[in-house]
Amino acid sequence: MRKLPVFTLGVEEEYQIIDPHTRDLRSHLSKIVDGAKAILNEQVKAEMHQSVVEVGTNICKNVQEAENEIRFLRSKIVELAAKQDLVVGGAGTHPFSRWQDQPITDDPRYHNIVNELQDAARSNLIFGMHCHVGIENREIGLQLMNQACYFLPHIFALSTNSPFWEGRQTGYKSFRTKVFDKFPRTGLPEYFDSVASYDNYLETLVKTNCIDNPKKIWWDLRLHPFYDTIEFRICDMSLTVKETMCIVAIIQAIVAKLHKLTLHNMSYNIYRIALIKENKFRAARYGIEGNMIDFGLQKEVETKLLVGELLDFIDDVVDELGSREQINYVHEIMKNGTGADKQLAVFNQTKDLTKVVDFITSEFTKGL
Repeated sequence: MRKLPVFTLGVEEEYQIIDPHTRDLRSHLSKIVDGAKAILNEQVKAEMHQSVVEVGTNICKNVQEAENEIRFLRSKIVELAAKQDLVVGGAGTHPFSRWQDQPITDDPRYHNIVNELQDAARSNLIFGMHCHVGIENREIGLQLMNQACYFLPHIFALSTNSPFWEGRQTGYKSFRTKVFDKFPRTGLPEYFDSVASYDNYLETLVKTNCIDNPKKIWWDLRLHPFYDTIEFRICDMSLTVKETMCIVAIIQAIVAKLHKLTLHNMSYNIYRIALIKENKFRAARYGIEGNMIDFGLQKEVETKLLVGELLDFIDDVVDELGSREQINYVHEIMKNGTGADKQLAVFNQTKDLTKVVDFITSEFTKGL
């Protein structure tokens, strides 16, 4: 029996920097990033808004390594923030901060994006979690990307963690994606039949000055233009390390399972992106509490049942990947709700968005 290749992982998280007194987002004036760079080098970066800090793990051989790094990175940012009398939180949007009040980082890259996209860029005050899975062969990587699109709404539903926007209860479990939809080249990727056609698409955009580099393809899933990875970008930022690592482990297992099918000359059904968009909308609106479409049966099914089917689908690769403990946390999410459900529960109980912020910041440090 063939062993699976090593599916390396890289995880990126975007953190909210918060004033503990007003509970509003606050610029850290680059002090956190500058302080972190002395310890963490390129693992910490400024983002477009000054109240955001992005961290990224090194290349990790497995889920355990990635989890250790995320714990370490969260701890360090919390420590550095405390020195500035600031706290840190993890959610896809801030419950009430206004983007109009948040300064943009002074960097040519961000000035260019704002110059091109104007208020679509200025209002993009959102926080995500991205997961890179290492794939040495780009042709296989593209095949896996095409097939993995079907599972994006399932993963997304589990990650939903942005029910509020500018002080309003939006009615969505993830409003973050609605904010990001204003950007060009976002959302679900279209189907590509070869790496040549994919690269030709990228070259055409660069040649015609639509983009100055291929990283400005901001799809929910992309074959990375510079690294040998496929990058899942659909998830909201998670409250806790355990939630992040559960979703990362599921993503890795999906890629491993699809790769295993490829080795046996099999593949997963590829469905039209127009259909998968319907499930993505349902995931954004209802999280794990609604229904999604089972395209094989052509009927609505409870999202939780489809997540259960996904767990069955990946089960035969989980032990080889060594990620059963992380994946089993999904049962806690299914039972107690996603980050969005928990935020809404706090708000329904208190009717106070500052209490929701306190909840977000206290959950961030859980288990560190």
